[in-house]
Amino acid sequence: MKINPVKWLQTLAVFVFLTCLNGSALEAKVKIHSILSPDGKMELQVVTQANISFCLLRQDQVLVSSPALSLSLEDGTILGPNARVSRTKTTNVRDVISSPMYRKSEITAGYNQLEISFREGFGIRFRLYDQGAAYQFYTTGRDSLHIVNESAGFVFEKDYTCYVPYSPGEAGSFENSFENIYTVTPISGFNSGGLAFLPLLVCLDNGLKMVLTESDLESYPGMFLRGGKTSRGFEYSGVFAPIPSGTRTDPVRGQVIPTGDSSLIARTQGTRTFPWRIMAVSEKDTELPVNDLVYALGAPNRTGSTDWIKPGKVAWDWWNNWGITGVDFPAGINTQTYKYYIDFAAANGIEYVVLDEGWSPPSDQDVMQVIPQIDLQELVTYAGKKNVGLMLWCVGYVLDEKLEEACRLYSRMGFKGFKVDFINRDDQPATEMLYRIAETAARHQLLIDLHGMFKPAGFNRTYPNVVNFEGIFGLEQSKWSREDMVPHDVTFPYIRMLAGPVDYTQGGMRNATRQDFRPVYNNPMTAGTRARQVATYVVFDSPLVMLCDNPTTYMKEQETTSFIAAIPVVWDETRILHGELGKYIVTARRKDSQWYVGGLTDWTRRTFTLDLSFLEAGRTYKAKIFRDGVNAHRHATDYKIEELEVTCKDKITVDLAPGGGFAISF
Repeated sequence: MKINPVKWLQTLAVFVFLTCLNGSALEAKVKIHSILSPDGKMELQVVTQANISFCLLRQDQVLVSSPALSLSLEDGTILGPNARVSRTKTTNVRDVISSPMYRKSEITAGYNQLEISFREGFGIRFRLYDQGAAYQFYTTGRDSLHIVNESAGFVFEKDYTCYVPYSPGEAGSFENSFENIYTVTPISGFNSGGLAFLPLLVCLDNGLKMVLTESDLESYPGMFLRGGKTSRGFEYSGVFAPIPSGTRTDPVRGQVIPTGDSSLIARTQGTRTFPWRIMAVSEKDTELPVNDLVYALGAPNRTGSTDWIKPGKVAWDWWNNWGITGVDFPAGINTQTYKYYIDFAAANGIEYVVLDEGWSPPSDQDVMQVIPQIDLQELVTYAGKKNVGLMLWCVGYVLDEKLEEACRLYSRMGFKGFKVDFINRDDQPATEMLYRIAETAARHQLLIDLHGMFKPAGFNRTYPNVVNFEGIFGLEQSKWSREDMVPHDVTFPYIRMLAGPVDYTQGGMRNATRQDFRPVYNNPMTAGTRARQVATYVVFDSPLVMLCDNPTTYMKEQETTSFIAAIPVVWDETRILHGELGKYIVTARRKDSQWYVGGLTDWTRRTFTLDLSFLEAGRTYKAKIFRDGVNAHRHATDYKIEELEVTCKDKITVDLAPGGGFAISF
């Protein structure tokens, strides 16, 4: 595919001062380097002259271009403008990446790469995959770098509709939980003074979608975006949290909160690579939940063998407020209650129980302290005899204070990991802390589940012991929020899940129709049907997945519990059979020779006919279908389980109630 460089330079005004020149003068002045995607459908053109910029094209359609790319240093140096090219190199690569705690066991990532080195001691790598493009700065020859800013952004020709996750923190504040529903808005409608965290989705022409995100955030802040109309077009500009000039410690939980901003976004070593800026592209919505660019661009595994890392399901206490009944002891944060949770987990083959907030006195802000109502050694010994692992909740900053000591002690006691919460930042000190926690935990063979946390950004490839991430507007919100979770559930798999797994914390058994739902903090319910909750265990990527309701309720609903408990949490293969952003999704997954299919809809009643040609030929399967009951539109807990024999030549028709779902095991 040959694209006229003059045309896109003029159209996008990459260099406004050149637009008055004729075509031959343009071509004489501008140095253009280009690569094609492996399938030949996309081209990435890079300009190196007065500034460095790029344009991504697909079959004569300009998808996105960039402003001038640069890194600004504290001493006044700007790496980018007027840089002198010393070397260019193009390579064709086909990576096969092992992905053991992921939606598939192996990723094949083919790409073409353009690497441009500059005499000023830096370079940029551009990669073009069939699934999108990415670029990455690197620097050489310096002892250290003090970075004031990075110029990064995405310029579009039209005022496209976007799915924007605004920071829920104070306007203009970088401190936030990275949890929000999506606001559907044109680029020009971006909230003045607001910030959007990543990933963010742009609806392009001809049904194409683009997800903007990043990977490999080591010792560097994450990128936020601000949108609006500029002289270049309709633009999202990168914004980065500065290094705090001061902090305060929250007296309730020990969370460390910035009190001011320094002039720098990073202090770092001088020879290094920087995060990948990613533009994931899809022709069909069904390609987005299985786009693997973020994982492929993460730094390779640093833990060595992953044989000790055991994904699984978790019996969770906090969502259901320790709400067990029918026992002869006070339910709450005490040894007897947790033995009850352990017994439930053991009886149902659930791998873990998490002790959430309260086992350690929050006001002490010391992860080594335990409340007198809890005997940790008794619990971990009891759980070990029943083949159940225990995990401990803690605030990230509190854990970091005694990181080595805590990891050593709790690993030796027999605990399996930490649920690390209330990070609520992605500035450089925060990202460095998370890498430190992951590395230390891995040395002691401990799992990590990150909450109050930004998107995974390839971190789960680098440290596979970090088995799950929040950074999602998940089911905990149903305790206090009236935001509509049902359309959100069929939106985020196309956006947030592209960046990695989600700890959505599903599994509620008190299910409600749209009319009946209301937030109840101590005895929460879920919007949508029972079958919907079951389906989320198939649809959502979640290698460490919660059962959020209480054991008493699960034991009363044993048929549902047994179905959920049998669903794997990591997979050898994942396909999206049907899907439309914000409306519905149907996912098929394989573990070994067993298949599962799960589907979700919004508040629209739908019928899906499932082509079973993905099943192995020559075999007869017993399909076990967990579907909405005929009255689920009135009573959301209504469901039906049925079984039938099928082969790869058959089709199954499934009706979904409003807010409904289904799950099938083969």
